[in-house]
Amino acid sequence: MAIPTRLEAAALLDGLDPPDWLLTHSSAVAEIAAFLAGRIATRGIDVDRRIVESAALLHDMDKLLPPNHPLKRLGHGDAGARWLTDQGYEELSRPVANHPVTRLSDESRYGRWASFASREERIVAYADKRASQRLESLDRRFARWAERYPGVGRARARADRLERDVCSAAGISPHQVRRLPWVRAALARARGEQGRP
Repeated sequence: MAIPTRLEAAALLDGLDPPDWLLTHSSAVAEIAAFLAGRIATRGIDVDRRIVESAALLHDMDKLLPPNHPLKRLGHGDAGARWLTDQGYEELSRPVANHPVTRLSDESRYGRWASFASREERIVAYADKRASQRLESLDRRFARWAERYPGVGRARARADRLERDVCSAAGISPHQVRRLPWVRAALARARGEQGRP
C-alpha cells in the first residue's frame, strides 16, 4: 500500500483547491501532528511519521468534495477515508475516518476506536483537537465546538484522556505542544513542480 510523502500529500491537497481557511487549519493540524510524531519517535516509540503527517494534512479533504458527491452521504471523516482509499492511499483511511470530534461523543464508535486505535490515529485525532486556524488549547476548541455541536461537551473527558495519552508518549505536557513547520515549503515545491504560482 502507498503512503504519500509530504510533497505528494501537499500536491494532493492543493489539487483539490482548498479555501484559505481549510488550508490554514489543515496545515496547523499537520504541523502539530509532525511535532508530536517526531517527539514520540525520538523516545524510541514506534510511529509511522509519514502516515501521521499525510493523514493530518488530508484529514478534512472530504469538505472539498462537491455537495452532490456520492461519498458525502458517508459523513465527515468516512467520506475522506473512502476517497483516499479510492486514490490508493488506504493507509491513511483510519486516521482520517476517526479524527472528527463527534467520534468522541459517539458511544459505539468511540468504544471500538479507543480499543483498537493505532498510535498514528491517536496523534491525528489529537492534533485536530488542538488546531483551529492555529495551535489552541482543548478548552478553547471545546468552547467553540459546544456552539456548533450540541452534546459534544460529554466528549471532553475523552479528549482529555487522548491528550494525556499522546502527550505522555511524547514526553511533554499539553502546554509544550508546538508546530513543526513543513507544509508551506511542501506546498511551494508541489506548486513549482506543477508549474503553478
